[in-house]
Amino acid sequence: MNKLIRYLIVFVLLCFIQVFLLNSIQINGYINPFLYVMFILVLPFEIGRLWLLVVGFLLGFTIDLFSGTPGMHTSASVFMAFLRPYILRYFSPREGYTANTLPTISYYGFRWFFYYSLILVSAHHIFLFTVEMFRLSDILSVITRASMSISFSMLLIVLSQYLFYKSKIKS
Repeated sequence: MNKLIRYLIVFVLLCFIQVFLLNSIQINGYINPFLYVMFILVLPFEIGRLWLLVVGFLLGFTIDLFSGTPGMHTSASVFMAFLRPYILRYFSPREGYTANTLPTISYYGFRWFFYYSLILVSAHHIFLFTVEMFRLSDILSVITRASMSISFSMLLIVLSQYLFYKSKIKS
């Protein structure tokens, strides 16, 4: 039960930061940081696919509810949650993931976490901005907004990894 409460606190904290701080950060409409996706990134490896999709739905729905973006974040978060098991399988070490570890920098290193999160964050952002624009004629705008937002979101995610996740590996 202790882990559930901790995840609930992280969920609420990330949603709060996203809605009340990061949603107000927009530079020329091109940079929109989305830190809340980190919640899906750092869920345990053992979480079932159904629960992962439910968590993705609840996370996106919460952001949509407070942001006035009906269904956009929900669909992008569910898409990201759907892709996560496939990306984890692709990046899986030969011996598999160690039991009771999390997909974080502290367990698997910077390079592994960076590529893993970059793919999922990119999928989320491209999906989100495509749904938002919903016109093929605005593809350059989607690519520009997505690439700039991915860069800023990745910076925030990596920084938060170093700030809030203690080192678990002894060097």
